[in-house]
Amino acid sequence: MILRNPNGLSHAVVALLAGNAAFDVLLATFELRFLLADAATDFFDPAVFGTLDLNVAYSFAYMVYVATGIVFLVWFYRLRKNAEVWAGDLQGRKPGWAIVGWLVPFVNLWMPRGIAADIWRASRWQPYAADEARELTLLNAWWTFWVSSMVVGGIATQLYKRAHTAEAYITASSWSLAGYVLDIAAAVLAILFVRRLTSMQHAKATGMIPATQ
Repeated sequence: MILRNPNGLSHAVVALLAGNAAFDVLLATFELRFLLADAATDFFDPAVFGTLDLNVAYSFAYMVYVATGIVFLVWFYRLRKNAEVWAGDLQGRKPGWAIVGWLVPFVNLWMPRGIAADIWRASRWQPYAADEARELTLLNAWWTFWVSSMVVGGIATQLYKRAHTAEAYITASSWSLAGYVLDIAAAVLAILFVRRLTSMQHAKATGMIPATQ
């Protein structure tokens, strides 16, 4: 098995996550201004949101989200393959699950977190040592906010689909705003997690990966 340098991918993932957070801030601002507007009929009023087309904003946000997901999966898979070199017997799932686990509904709410924890343990200096107190706090915090944002965002989507009154739109918008806030926190924590885990693998692999990679 050959170790692969994850540094370049990590930079791309961090940049894309930052882009996601930026769009979340923008879209959260839309939701907040809507909640502060006089009525739900003002939702697409240029006086409330300026000249920026909401559909354009959502389209760009979606493209960045998809790009982030693809690059993140490649990065995550590469780290999982590296973990196989250091402590393959500690990995509870085959490498393919580092990708598939994110794509299966409901399974993606718990399995990737376990794979990430296994990668973390293999990437530290002593893979077989017991976990230190609060060692996985960053991972757990990121995962909690990410799952929460997914759940809240899903609720907001369903509320928007069923909304027919101003009050219903306000309720849906409130949930949507909460989802964006949670997603922003998750993105920031994800950036910290990506940087930390990449740094751990790079430090452990120093001298083992050719400088040209």
